[in-house]
Amino acid sequence: MMKKKLSLTASERIDDLQFEGLKVIQDKNLYAFTSDAVVLANFLKIKKGENAVEIGSGSGVISILATKKTNAKEIVGFEIQKPLFEMANKSLALNDIKNVKFVCDDIKNYKKYLSDGTVDVVFSNPPYKKEGTSTKNLNESKALARHEKTLPLDVLINVSSKMLKFGGRAYFVYDADRSAEMITALVKVGLEPKRMFFTENGKGKVILFVVEAVKGGKSGVKVLPNLVTNDLDGKYISEIKNGVWASHNAAQ
Repeated sequence: MMKKKLSLTASERIDDLQFEGLKVIQDKNLYAFTSDAVVLANFLKIKKGENAVEIGSGSGVISILATKKTNAKEIVGFEIQKPLFEMANKSLALNDIKNVKFVCDDIKNYKKYLSDGTVDVVFSNPPYKKEGTSTKNLNESKALARHEKTLPLDVLINVSSKMLKFGGRAYFVYDADRSAEMITALVKVGLEPKRMFFTENGKGKVILFVVEAVKGGKSGVKVLPNLVTNDLDGKYISEIKNGVWASHNAAQ
């Protein structure tokens, strides 16, 4: 991989993703990715020749990991926050990645960039805290990434369904407490859940809901075992980080 010299701001740093030499730039003043992103990147499946769209790409970490973890032909990531969009583009240059493109725009304007029914895969680690349900971060960038002010659940699911081809797949990671809302929203627009699981920390607390849904798919979902992401000391389990969890990442 060709390395490129980039000019970083005083608050930016380069983090090693510890996978295939990939790196990502993060800014201490902006939203930083968490284990949610890694879990989704490991579960995500994009077949050879398929195109994909990421909704809310943030620092670009999931799309960047997907270039090595899947066989995507092209990934387009939509990010509404310009500072995150610019930083993600720096990470593309740093890794010399050619098959990912980031767009700085509200996902509701997607028709300016692509047509309905033309996307093979949609994936997102969206903001999943309802407005007013938890303490809001005073940092605007972090608040937008965590609270659904600019990306409500119904908008996320409706746009995803419209973009996808018949038989296309959608992948989401969401707050476990809102899993029933997510499933209801998916089924309402013809996105049938096919695989799903919950994550839990090392102390038995369920944290996240992760789902794969197929547009126009038949009813019937495979519920996978809970995925434990941390040990008893709270440390992130290396097997999860490296994607070694065959029962969750197995073929349908």
